[in-house]
Amino acid sequence: MTGAVAVADTSAPAPLSRARTNIVFGTIVLGMLMAALDQTIVSTALPTIVADLGGAGHLAWVVTSYLLAEAVATALAGKLGDLFGRKLVFQLSALIFIVGSIVAGLANGMLLLIIARAVQGLGAGGLMVTAMALIADIIPLRERGKYQGALGAVFGVTTVIGPTLGGLFTDHASWRWCFYVNVPVAIVMIALAARTIPRVRAAIKPIIDYAGIGLVALGVSSLILGLEWGGTEYPWGSGQIIGLFVAAVLLLAAFVAVELRATEPMLPMGLFRSRVFTVCSILSFIVGFAMLGSITYLPAYLQYVNGVSATASGVRTLPLVAGLLFTSILSGQIVGKTGRYRYFPIVGTAVMAVGLYLMSTMGRTTSIWLESLYMLILGLGIGLAMQVLTIVVQNTVPYTQLGTATSGVTFFRTLGSAFGTAIFGTLYTNQIATDLTAALTEVKVVPPAVAANPQQLRALPADVAAPIIDAYARSIDHVFLWVVPVALVGFVVAWFLKEIPLRDSVRAGASDVGEGFSVPDSPDRLVLLERAVSGAMRKAHAEGPIGPRILADSGSKLSPGRAWALGQVYMHTRVRGVATLEAIAHAHKMPPEVIRPIYVQVIAAGYVTADDGRVRLTDSGRAEVDRIHASWRHWLDTQLDDWDYRDPADRALLDQALENIATKLLDEEAQEREPVDA
Repeated sequence: MTGAVAVADTSAPAPLSRARTNIVFGTIVLGMLMAALDQTIVSTALPTIVADLGGAGHLAWVVTSYLLAEAVATALAGKLGDLFGRKLVFQLSALIFIVGSIVAGLANGMLLLIIARAVQGLGAGGLMVTAMALIADIIPLRERGKYQGALGAVFGVTTVIGPTLGGLFTDHASWRWCFYVNVPVAIVMIALAARTIPRVRAAIKPIIDYAGIGLVALGVSSLILGLEWGGTEYPWGSGQIIGLFVAAVLLLAAFVAVELRATEPMLPMGLFRSRVFTVCSILSFIVGFAMLGSITYLPAYLQYVNGVSATASGVRTLPLVAGLLFTSILSGQIVGKTGRYRYFPIVGTAVMAVGLYLMSTMGRTTSIWLESLYMLILGLGIGLAMQVLTIVVQNTVPYTQLGTATSGVTFFRTLGSAFGTAIFGTLYTNQIATDLTAALTEVKVVPPAVAANPQQLRALPADVAAPIIDAYARSIDHVFLWVVPVALVGFVVAWFLKEIPLRDSVRAGASDVGEGFSVPDSPDRLVLLERAVSGAMRKAHAEGPIGPRILADSGSKLSPGRAWALGQVYMHTRVRGVATLEAIAHAHKMPPEVIRPIYVQVIAAGYVTADDGRVRLTDSGRAEVDRIHASWRHWLDTQLDDWDYRDPADRALLDQALENIATKLLDEEAQEREPVDA
């Protein structure tokens, strides 16, 4: 984003009560839970889906189509929310997700399932981005960090436990329930959103880079189709595959040309002049490549080679999940305390390479404990590499590019996930076609349909099944072995990551579990800046409440009670255009008589006037409010003075953003002060 800082509409509702805030947050969590879960829930169901629908060569697209559509939707949803209101976009995204889920559950062929998954992905991307933006709309600034951290943790945890839940549905109901289960949850979520989420719309209309979004979507899709179909649907040297690669190059070149000229580009090309951004984007791509590719194909290995059920295959991947969670949290805590981050991606990519190599040695005779150890090693490496990437970028890019840089790193991770799944699928399909044909030729008595069904394969005599099982093991081992060089490329690239001291606000957010999973984020710079301020405030609150210190530093002669009274008048006048004693009391669920004495005091002191039931700030009252406001502004400057904005235009945007934040803080301070004179 390079335009003006968006501000909330002045008709925005008053701050929500704690109970309603929690209900709204629960509604938002439901949306994030569904969208994140459906990235991986089908992985354990894929062998059964192939057995039912056929089309094993298109298996990877069940995941890839979802990820590509999600990436496009995340690029659009934030600005559509600014244009039409985030509540509406959130509800429409849920409706799109419901339609995709129903069609996926009813699909009678692989093509229809892939299309339905793409529709699901569009809804999921909208849910994720608007969920993060809604947190910024409804949660007080000083509490926002813990809510955003919780939402990010939901995203991360559901992403990695999806395979286990998918296995449960596949074994005890049907793989179709991996999709049907979304429908009642989404309906409840839409109903709750309609009743609880307030309508908030940005006052400034965004400029949407439709051409850039369309070109990158078509270019990446052409490239993945070429990789997916090469050697399976068509020979690598065929006109179709070469045509797809040429189309991909032309479309992506056109994307770069459009981005160089766009008013508000989806991905500013100038970002790549930053070595930190470039390195983090490459590493984010590689982490996504290894994580989702392995999570997608591990259950297939476990079902075909180890002969476990779909549920057990999900449970057996938990060592990978445990390792990933452990090192994500550990590295975040260390970065938060020390501010040092450079060696985490270096060590992480090296451990990833070791884990992938070890997994390429697994076979029919490998013990469960050794397999679990290899998965744990891979998970440890992914967790070490992924945690720091977003926060490093936020620490180094120019302010005007903060939102697009954050979204860019997440976008590359999603693309990496899509490419990883597709390339894992291509390697697997090409290898299994040869190995399985040879195995079936050897045993002769087993029809291909039985060999493709893990349940029926387990029922065969051990000596008959052994060549087929070995074929699956060799094919999946082949996939993991070929991904080792990708991790090694990441290891080399990670050495180019510069160590730049992290500012306090970034270090405060480094320990949030959600940061490590690169949850699709709001592209709004103000939202991201507010998150940094929230982290700084959490650190400041460790030394005691910040509000009284701000009041003391302002030089105001007001007591906390009188400051509360003036702040209420200021806030109600700003939000509603008029302030009354009854409205202020109602906002705090108390009779007007309780707060009347403090207003008698401020009226007598000349800070407020009362006329026809309305209360207004006098010039001296406004001066006191401005003094406190300026004190908040000064404190924010001290927290963010290590942000390097040498361009006067950038500094002006930062000043406007800080004014918005200081106003919100004053509003919240006015809401929370007790109506008594100190």
